[in-house]
Amino acid sequence: MKKINKPFLSLAQIINMSVGFLGIQFGFSLQNGNASRILQTYGADVEHLSWFWLAAPLTGMIVQPIIGHYSDTTWGRFGRRKPYFLTGAILAAVALAFMPNASFLAGVLPAVVLGAGFLMFMDASFNIAMEPFRALVADNLPEEQNTTGFSVQTTLIGIGAVAGGFLPTILNKFFNVSNESINGNVQDNVIYSFYIGSIVILAAILWTILTTKEYSPAERKSFGFNDDLHEQSSLKDIFKDFVQMPTSMKQLGLVQFFSWIALFPMWVYATPAIAHHVYGLPLADHNSKAFNDAGDWVSSLFGIYNGVAAVFALSLPKIASLLGKKTTHAFSLVCGGLGLISIFFITNPDYLILSMVGIGFAWASILAMPYAIIADSIPIHKMGVYMGIFNFFITFPQIVNSIFGGWIVKNVYNSNEIYALVMAGVFMILGAVSVMFVKEKQS
Repeated sequence: MKKINKPFLSLAQIINMSVGFLGIQFGFSLQNGNASRILQTYGADVEHLSWFWLAAPLTGMIVQPIIGHYSDTTWGRFGRRKPYFLTGAILAAVALAFMPNASFLAGVLPAVVLGAGFLMFMDASFNIAMEPFRALVADNLPEEQNTTGFSVQTTLIGIGAVAGGFLPTILNKFFNVSNESINGNVQDNVIYSFYIGSIVILAAILWTILTTKEYSPAERKSFGFNDDLHEQSSLKDIFKDFVQMPTSMKQLGLVQFFSWIALFPMWVYATPAIAHHVYGLPLADHNSKAFNDAGDWVSSLFGIYNGVAAVFALSLPKIASLLGKKTTHAFSLVCGGLGLISIFFITNPDYLILSMVGIGFAWASILAMPYAIIADSIPIHKMGVYMGIFNFFITFPQIVNSIFGGWIVKNVYNSNEIYALVMAGVFMILGAVSVMFVKEKQS
């Protein structure tokens, strides 16, 4: 196999390349921390929450491989990956502005339906922007810098998520922006947070576009690439690529299944689970001042675990060099599993910060280590499409959870959402076990 000689990048260049992901995660954090609360404000029943979230992984499963495929085989005036994540950022900014305002369009359709529609549109937009960023890191970095690149990306993801997670609480506590729902409308602090998120995501994407260079076809050939960006291709090639995916990628599929079937119920049910189990509110309470106080704290907790992830990600390259990528990922997933299970035993909301530490370790590793493991095994000219296909192993468990999660919560857990978080912890520990059976490519 011909040696690919990509130049090493400075830390500043790697950071500039990933700033856009900070913006994406700022918006993604607002979505994860507040979408369920918004939908419940519009009248959604807890049994149906996972159904509303179903649109997100479905659009990701469809959109990301297609975007990856076309970004692999095209080169335009504005580059290879840049046009896709700029388009995704613009669309996501629009969705962020409209979702918390769906009640004002209730004369057209019920607010809960419009809210779910904007959630789908928002997540599709995030997906359009997200995977080209992962492919950009793999495009620009030599093999020796892959773990560093994805770790820096994870750190910036964490910074964006911390800011997005804490923003509703900051607006309420320090700027006296109301967190109460009036006449079925979304809380003002959430609405203004989403407006700010629209601005941040656009600014961050533009930063990366203006400061980061993509290698032209001629430069790629000089590095040793043998791909032709203008070769004839069709969407049918995605199915061929899926069948021919590297062995390590297939094996990581099981790890990703357990990891993401754990994360999804945390995002969907954390607010009602903590409000009802830790705060002791009645299961029927989804709209009181106390419930919204709990919702603000959950959004902040999401910021905390992302902050932990941002810091922990900086140590991942060193830990991986000592323990290996698989062991590092397994350790992190165990920490996350224990963090999720510990929520069941906590009665003081302040102590939930300890749970977030373990979850933060897992989140940092989930965002970095699987990609570092497979990056060396993926054909370099197929980086975009395989990063998109790899997303299948993220979206499939979310779809499974969306379909069955609500029914299980209502009929097995008697509408007590805390048990969904406990089972999420068990699944994450199973992911830690399964990663040890993955066969890595030997450098």
